[in-house]
Amino acid sequence: MPPKHNLAILITLFILLISCNQTPVPRPRGFFRIDLPQSKPVLFDKGYPYSFTYQDYGTPFIKDSLREKRYWIDLRYPQFDGTLHLSYKRVNNNLPNLIEDAHNLVIKHIPKSSGIDEVRYENRQNKVYGIGFYINGTEAASPYQFFVTDSSHHFLRGALYFNALPNNDSLAPVISFLKKDIEALIGSISWHNID
Repeated sequence: MPPKHNLAILITLFILLISCNQTPVPRPRGFFRIDLPQSKPVLFDKGYPYSFTYQDYGTPFIKDSLREKRYWIDLRYPQFDGTLHLSYKRVNNNLPNLIEDAHNLVIKHIPKSSGIDEVRYENRQNKVYGIGFYINGTEAASPYQFFVTDSSHHFLRGALYFNALPNNDSLAPVISFLKKDIEALIGSISWHNID
């Protein structure tokens, strides 16, 4: 090789050796920034056997007109790509079965959960009684479910889902935010006899 090429190779190797002496610094993981909205309560009263208030960043969507599902709605949260599914059933001497079904739907999440916290709801003035289930764990498909009833005519079940792979660690701020609003929704439920 001509001496000029040797000199160029030596200079390049020298620069590479000097530039590679920095100790690598681990970078922290980055997560999406989640902006939690300011909101105001809105009344949902569409002639259903129940009414409640929800926050205005949610959008009610009537699910189905079939007789057995005619009072079911989705409360969609487009900003979070989540939905609170609300299903209503009339109580006809079947309250124990409805409660057992609600518990069974929660129990299905046990393999992916690290625990389930129960919260009891009681509003004697509006005759609303029930249980909320906060399903802990990073892979639980539904982080929050509940059911409420007046014990004689009405039964309403709710389940929060996100349109994403379960990763409740990164969704924790949203889950906590929505849980407070769902609990406020439960506290505002009133029953109506429309049949």
